[in-house]
Amino acid sequence: MENSFMFTIDSWYILIPAFLIFIIYMFFMTIKNKKYSWGQFLLVTSFAVYSLSMIHLVFFPIEINIGEYANLTPWYKSINFIPLLTIDAATFILNIIMLVPLGMYLPLLSSKFQSVKKAASMGLYISLSFEFTQLLMRIIFGNGRSTDINDLLANTLGAVIGFLLIRELSKKSFVNTILHKLRLEKSYERA
Repeated sequence: MENSFMFTIDSWYILIPAFLIFIIYMFFMTIKNKKYSWGQFLLVTSFAVYSLSMIHLVFFPIEINIGEYANLTPWYKSINFIPLLTIDAATFILNIIMLVPLGMYLPLLSSKFQSVKKAASMGLYISLSFEFTQLLMRIIFGNGRSTDINDLLANTLGAVIGFLLIRELSKKSFVNTILHKLRLEKSYERA
């Protein structure tokens, strides 16, 4: 079959240029416009590294299998709709751990994340976008990606744990002083 091919896209070809462009932009925003302090620059830069790391873990390498090399299992069979009963404990725990930092970053990046409910909503939204993108990759590229309801639960739980952790840490005055200097929006009130 002449329309069959298979290749892999590694993350480095996409994520490293994206990170470099972001760093240059942030550097000039910090130096030229004095929009951010150096602490805030480090906060946003570390969040960018974290975000790109999540993208690397969730989506890469991108396997493209078209034609006779495509995964022959119908895409709808790669979706797990059954929560908890079909759980893989190791994957569940890793998915929780992956979004704990997100929950910790949220109140530092925006003052609108002052409640557990908002942190959970963002964790769910991020996880849902991951799972939907993986499903699209499965359909379009014919690879072996799967979509799992348990990942949604674990990721949401991870964001909540991270938010609760940063909220508890901010009750210590010396930690709150440091976090206050790092926050992008100074109007944040401790929840």
